[in-house]
Amino acid sequence: MKLQVINPNASVSMTAMLEAECRPLCAPGTELEVICLPDSVASIEGSSDGAVAAFHLMQAIRRGEAQGVDGYVIACFDDTGLEAARELASGPVLGIGEAAMHAASMLSARYSVLTTLPRSIHILERNARSYGVDRRCAGIHAANIPVLSLESDPESYSTLRTLGLALLEKDQSECLVMGCAGMAKWAKALQKDLNVPVIDGVQVALKWVESLVSLGLGTSKYLSYAPPRQK
Repeated sequence: MKLQVINPNASVSMTAMLEAECRPLCAPGTELEVICLPDSVASIEGSSDGAVAAFHLMQAIRRGEAQGVDGYVIACFDDTGLEAARELASGPVLGIGEAAMHAASMLSARYSVLTTLPRSIHILERNARSYGVDRRCAGIHAANIPVLSLESDPESYSTLRTLGLALLEKDQSECLVMGCAGMAKWAKALQKDLNVPVIDGVQVALKWVESLVSLGLGTSKYLSYAPPRQK
């Protein structure tokens, strides 16, 4: 099978990090491509960034379909363009936010999300309600770290660890969700330090897409995600 992990921003370095985290997880026979969108925004921080990125994401999905891609992961925790991508793709499309929050609901009675900037909180709250996983979400919190600073600021990990400990106690939650694809490289270390499951949605979504494709399952085209009408 052929899978794509699409980073819908333009960061080459973040994309390289995602590839390093994802490639070892693939089963034998899975062909993985991890791409970014060079003409997109530098990072996705808010709804206007998301709208621009979604446009470029649609072009990437169309190219992927022409190349025979069997399934996709959208590596932005806002799940940028997810609904539209499902209309265009013949195979399954998973957003890392939806995948991570569902996984957290399976692993704990209450989970917390730690994202980058406060402006993302209302987007993630809205998504959680839409996915039906908000009842187990004890809180969505921001670290006040811009997306691109996750790579450049040497104190980023220490900040996430300190905040993670504090909000787990505050929320009385049992699982921590990394609320940005740029945090993927720290999930294992945080899980060891915090002693609770720490979920990176990129890796969860990749393994779930791989499983769905192997089972011959794809997005329903019956109504909501039918291909766009020809006009």
